[in-house]
Amino acid sequence: MRSASAYAPGRVELLGNHTDYNHGVVLAAAIDRGLTVTGTSRGDRSIKFTASSPPAQVEISLDELTPQTAQRWANYPFGVVQQFLRAGYELRGFEAEVTGDVPAGAGLSSSAAFEVATAGFLMKLHDLWIDPLAVAKLCRRAENEFVGVQSGLLDQATSVFGRADYLVHLDFQTDTIETVAFPANFALVIADSGKKHNLLQSQYNTRREECAAAVKALGAASLREISPEQLDRSRATLDPVLFRRAAHIVGENSRVWQAVEALRTSDAEAIGALMNASHESSRTNFENSTPELDHLVEAARTLPGVLGSRLTGGGFGGGTVTLVHAGQADAVAQQLRVSHSPAAFVCRIADGAAVGW
Repeated sequence: MRSASAYAPGRVELLGNHTDYNHGVVLAAAIDRGLTVTGTSRGDRSIKFTASSPPAQVEISLDELTPQTAQRWANYPFGVVQQFLRAGYELRGFEAEVTGDVPAGAGLSSSAAFEVATAGFLMKLHDLWIDPLAVAKLCRRAENEFVGVQSGLLDQATSVFGRADYLVHLDFQTDTIETVAFPANFALVIADSGKKHNLLQSQYNTRREECAAAVKALGAASLREISPEQLDRSRATLDPVLFRRAAHIVGENSRVWQAVEALRTSDAEAIGALMNASHESSRTNFENSTPELDHLVEAARTLPGVLGSRLTGGGFGGGTVTLVHAGQADAVAQQLRVSHSPAAFVCRIADGAAVGW
């Protein structure tokens, strides 16, 4: 019997909302909360996953992997197992438990952390080496094909490639990954809106379809190829809804590029302004914000030391990320906890998962 354990962090998206599946760019960071998958091999073809909070357990045969309808949480690790098998890796049966402290449904990608931790666990348990980017893509396919959420690569790639005190600049057209130092003397505060988001049951897939329709109407390869000036010239002919969806993606790419330049000069004020503009675009153009998220963002912006605030993640619920002077971060988190979000906390930018030995 062999034992293994693997950890993967959640992530926070600073800028680049829904740009990943549009071949765009993102600024994100791994956070100091995540999930650990621990377990042992067994002598048959069965696999069993146990969750500690809330308590749950699902067992299935490696030869009969099918999506679960009653306990959907198990689809994230089962999907990863299926992708390992499809890639030709020989797996043995095992029992595993998932534990951790990244909250589910808060926009911090607990699902990707679960997928990446499962992949790391399988690699250790079976003595496998897989390239880190390939690990991220395998986990993304599990979410697309087994879970049914047509997400991009942002969540899994950030969980894999995160670096302490650095933001991850991801380019999903070229699959290039760069880390950029986070400004000294500043911090991020995460706040849970209390409205849990479920990307499978939200309008996430619909937004992806609308983006694809905008690409087709504009005659482009992707929204990455469209400049703000080109989009503006299409305003009179493009369906108004598709125009707004495209405007959000085109604007987000521009905001990421501007933020990368601002990071190189530690211009946190500029980054905060870009975050504010991003949330306004989410609210009006992409319509993936909610009253709860808007309320949190507006409340944070009134507090001393805050430079900018926006929703983080897919939206339709979840949480917000706020850029704040480090010396006032604890006070901002405390103020949000008392009056708006019991789950507000100061986020430490952490290392990604240890996969790809």
